[in-house]
Amino acid sequence: MLVLDFINVGNGDSILVREMEGDRPCFSMLVDCGHDSLERDDHPPVEDARSCRIYAGDFLRKQGVEHLDLLLVTHFHRDHIGGLGRVLEAVTVGELLTPYAPPADAGPLDPDGDNGLPKAARNVLRCMDLYAGPLGKHRHRIRKITELPGDRMERLRLTDDLSMDILFGEPALYPRQKAVYDAAFRGERNGYDLIHWGKAMNVSSLRQRLYYHGREIVLGGDAYAHMWETETATPCDILKVPHHASLSSTTRKLLRMLQPRTAVVCVAAGRPDERPHPYIVSLLREFTEDIRFTDAVEIPGLVEPVFHESVHMELP
Repeated sequence: MLVLDFINVGNGDSILVREMEGDRPCFSMLVDCGHDSLERDDHPPVEDARSCRIYAGDFLRKQGVEHLDLLLVTHFHRDHIGGLGRVLEAVTVGELLTPYAPPADAGPLDPDGDNGLPKAARNVLRCMDLYAGPLGKHRHRIRKITELPGDRMERLRLTDDLSMDILFGEPALYPRQKAVYDAAFRGERNGYDLIHWGKAMNVSSLRQRLYYHGREIVLGGDAYAHMWETETATPCDILKVPHHASLSSTTRKLLRMLQPRTAVVCVAAGRPDERPHPYIVSLLREFTEDIRFTDAVEIPGLVEPVFHESVHMELP
């Protein structure tokens, strides 16, 4: 049985994938780690006592997960890697799959120091600090780190019954990403490069397609629809809607290609930036009535709030 948990980390993504043999997992993978805070200071505070938001690391502990065979990082926005420290405090990791591995001797990037950088450039450094810092501190808890080159699709046989394709954006993005971050760790502070890479971060987001007993699960990361709606995409059973169902996340063309039976939106309730966007929710409804949200999203006339720690699915 394949068990999927789209964890309610509030703002961000963290998805636990386990193949079970009876009550015990024979394979465990986490895709992204959520945010480093359950409440963002630029979002409304959570005032409902029924809220079930939980850090990814705490969710793993509650589930009794002590080891991950794979930890996959899609990209380096704070809402995807901010929870890495808590995750590595909770589990050991067989292999980290990442589009960028910091230097082994990487020191702190000090995004809030006296560096003369604009806010957008500091934010790029801050996100990388939230990733590289825990990697350095907990390196002994990760057996292997694999930097994915991004110039080809990666096809992995995870178990006898479960396989995964890892798909990338434009191949030229990943050498550029490496150059920008390597320069930052060398102490170079090029605000122009950092700001422009920050704008490209979602475009570089990895996507995954899982195959299990004839079912297909698409995890869209934060990839905008225009990146992959021209590719050959086959219908899927479950779609993790890209980029928190923002207006740029999905198009009718892409959904016609994917034909999802179930759509899952990883998003914080009450976001002030129309994520999920009501139009995208209505568009998803044209293809499936089974739309689930990690947090207790409420859109009058469209979505009623559901309180849970994860969107939990079991596929025999």
